Amino acid sequence: MAATHVPRLAGVSDRALRVYRDAIVIDMHNDMPSKVLDEAYDPDVRHTPAEGQTDLPRLKESGLAAVFFAAWVDAPFALEQPDGSFRRALRCMETIRSFVARHPDALRFGTTAWDVRRARETGAIAVFIGVEGGHAIEADLDKLHELFRLGARYLTLTWNNGNQWAGSSIGSDGTSTGGLTPFGADVIRELNRLGMMVDVSHVSDQTLADVLAVSTAPVIATHSSARALADHPRNLTDDQLRAIASTGGVVNVNFFSRFIDARFRKAMDEVDAEVRALADSERGSGMDAAAVARNQEARARARIAQLVPTPLSVLVDHIDHVARVAGTDHTGIGSDFDGISASPDQMADVTDLPRLAQALLDRGYQEGDVKKILGGNMLRVMEQVLASGR
Repeated sequence: MAATHVPRLAGVSDRALRVYRDAIVIDMHNDMPSKVLDEAYDPDVRHTPAEGQTDLPRLKESGLAAVFFAAWVDAPFALEQPDGSFRRALRCMETIRSFVARHPDALRFGTTAWDVRRARETGAIAVFIGVEGGHAIEADLDKLHELFRLGARYLTLTWNNGNQWAGSSIGSDGTSTGGLTPFGADVIRELNRLGMMVDVSHVSDQTLADVLAVSTAPVIATHSSARALADHPRNLTDDQLRAIASTGGVVNVNFFSRFIDARFRKAMDEVDAEVRALADSERGSGMDAAAVARNQEARARARIAQLVPTPLSVLVDHIDHVARVAGTDHTGIGSDFDGISASPDQMADVTDLPRLAQALLDRGYQEGDVKKILGGNMLRVMEQVLASGR
């Protein structure tokens, strides 16, 4: 399998660059499709990191062997009459497939582990789909089957909102923070039967426990970090890290500064309060609701950009913690690029991923273990779980 060409990066040694180029690097969670749908973001041209963290030119320079783009279904779609969740998932999936189809020399649509290796041999990037938010299936296994038929290869069981059959870690808008219902257990069994990965990022502690009791296949967390280092409900406890590892699964560490850095989380909470107060004032003055929302988002982005960034070492602390607790065979990366409003210093976009190879080598990791963490572990799970297409 040929090594990947990656441009030289300041601060990344020849050794680290070689290790990174030789690795099969897999990012398990990237939210670019939502920017394309909701912000008229053009993924075919180069952007600055402030505009977006992913696009075709930078993907070509990233050294990624594979990326899972999220077909994210925001909570309000479940409140539409009739429920618009499934329809939104289909739109996201079509956005991903269209992006791949426009660039057949650079991108290959993937549904199996073999597709990663095949794309790698031709110098292309394998693009996969993960559906984020179990409400996308609208409590209907036939809709789950359709998402699978169209290429989805993992289902994130909840988003911040719980759904009819699984509880979320956040439980936004009064939704469930409980566990799996009997139908939820059926969903897990059907995912196992189909050969589609079960993703427990975002779920409640009880749902995670219930999933581990039901699933007969390795369980993954596509973008979650360590609660022992940052006490946020989106993160996983040490017991949960070990339990996921016991299934043969992988915990892919999230890059969002709010999740990994308690100092940054506190600062963001203060920004949120400040921005909400200004928005309430504008609504009270009679300003148009859409204008208020635009102002609120712009203010939040501007204020967050002024915060002292999280050091890259904090992200590496989380990777290191997961590797020590769950094991180097059960650790991976799930950046959440383009779904997060702040990432660590020196991790501005997809082209900065080689810095992780340098950071892990600097901490004494063996080259083989660095390659596992960057994607080898997830390739193993994909080989075990995804329906074979070779």
